Amino acid sequence: MRTWPRVTPFGEFAFLVELGDTFDDALAARAQAIADRWDLGPGIPAYTSVVLSFDASVDVDRAEDRVARLLRTEGSQAAARAPARLVEIPMRYDGPDLADVAAMSKLSIDELIGLHSGREYVAYFLGFLPGWAYCGRLDPRVLATRLERPREHVPAGSVGVVDGQTGVYPYRSPGGWRLIGSTDEVMFDPARERPSLISPGDRVRFVPR
Repeated sequence: MRTWPRVTPFGEFAFLVELGDTFDDALAARAQAIADRWDLGPGIPAYTSVVLSFDASVDVDRAEDRVARLLRTEGSQAAARAPARLVEIPMRYDGPDLADVAAMSKLSIDELIGLHSGREYVAYFLGFLPGWAYCGRLDPRVLATRLERPREHVPAGSVGVVDGQTGVYPYRSPGGWRLIGSTDEVMFDPARERPSLISPGDRVRFVPR
């Protein structure tokens, strides 16, 4: 039987901290809090885990001790986080899968739009592509499975939904999410001070245009 958290090496200069094997919002928030407190390098959170990397100049034993101390004091020395930013994404509900998702969910298109745009989402983490934020959760009435055959070319700015999550394709790329809309927002620009429009922990709202 596994015990949590579980810490294992992740390459030469990082540790993987696994907090559980079943996703829930509490574990995602915990992974983000651990990443915030890590001070030897970037902390990269995911749904139920976090990668804690450190500089090559840092002794491995020192880094391992720091991980253990961080986990021992978890909850008693929570990082002082600034209030979560609200990022509003103006979008058009014009995606090719909009009607299919509505039918799958037994909703009208207007009801689907209302449910998708009528709540705030949490950006759990960034992955897949630079600037891609996995945001959740969808209203449980919105049902969307992955496409059986992913599209070879999904336009940049496409807004997709799948398995209780929503997100925006930052670049033209292959993809298997159900596309319900589009936005003109630039999700990732390396020339900006903050390259990714959405950061982990942000609140996200989609605003119909």
